[in-house]
Amino acid sequence: MLKIRNLQKNYGNFRALNGLNMDVETGSLYGLVGPNGAGKTTTIRILTGLLLPDEGSIEMDGVDVFKERNRLKEKMGYVPDELGVYDNLKVWEYLEFFSSCYGMEGLLARKRAMTLLEQVGLGGRENSYVDSLSRGMKQRLCLARALLHAPDILIMDEPTAGLDPRTKKEFRDMLRELNEDGKTILISSHQLPEVSELCTDVGIIDEGRMILYGPMEGLIDQASMVKPLIITIYDNRDKALEILKAHPLVRTVMIRDEEIVVGFRGNAREESELLTMLTTGGVLIRGFMRDPGTLESIFMQLTSHEEEKVVLSYEGESGL
Repeated sequence: MLKIRNLQKNYGNFRALNGLNMDVETGSLYGLVGPNGAGKTTTIRILTGLLLPDEGSIEMDGVDVFKERNRLKEKMGYVPDELGVYDNLKVWEYLEFFSSCYGMEGLLARKRAMTLLEQVGLGGRENSYVDSLSRGMKQRLCLARALLHAPDILIMDEPTAGLDPRTKKEFRDMLRELNEDGKTILISSHQLPEVSELCTDVGIIDEGRMILYGPMEGLIDQASMVKPLIITIYDNRDKALEILKAHPLVRTVMIRDEEIVVGFRGNAREESELLTMLTTGGVLIRGFMRDPGTLESIFMQLTSHEEEKVVLSYEGESGL
């Protein structure tokens, strides 16, 4: 459905996108993830026509979106990270206003609005003023607005940011139902557990380039070499940290309760040699294994740019 090739965008001397390539297949629920400044928002703004790239092309169903702007508007629904609602309108007035932007008026617009309000869980709130709605309800209203013209693809920037846990789950369930009904959805998010639970496909972007992508089920296998080592120390943790920080194949070291999470770039033989090094160095070890792999662990390893060994802790103090 969506094909992005060699997308480039500069802001002065800063290169936000550096030859980005990306494919979103019809019917997928695609999660675009990356650290702050990786180029996610720039990509979304270019996709939605809010920004022009310096180079590159985007096709949607074979149509050049830069040459066919009106076709783009017909095919795409957009939910930005900023809600952008009109607080002094009633809910039905808000949806009727946007319906008119798509050429729908009168009874047709009213019926479409009422149907969508029921679908997003706002049935019975059509006479409420927008400013009386909670943030979660406003996000549902923005989703209804984006669906008014029955777009082929729905693009969402941080759709669950600022929502409480219950509302997040309800919103995810709505997106899952839309996807199961055939809607193609692209979401930009930094909520990695949420993306791994919700999405069928994932792309990890860093420094303006796609560094890993594919179906969620197979992504962990693609990144087998970046799965961290989980080392459980019984005694002499300081010595273990000293050895790990000096090892040439160790990229990152993170303390998590009694475990040390190690970004290790070695193969199975080199893992065994590292274990021998630790034990002969006087470190007592209770556990030594590769992490089974999560989207978060892959993300942390692939987007690390530290030249020196990093020691982090999930605890308030690492004691280092």
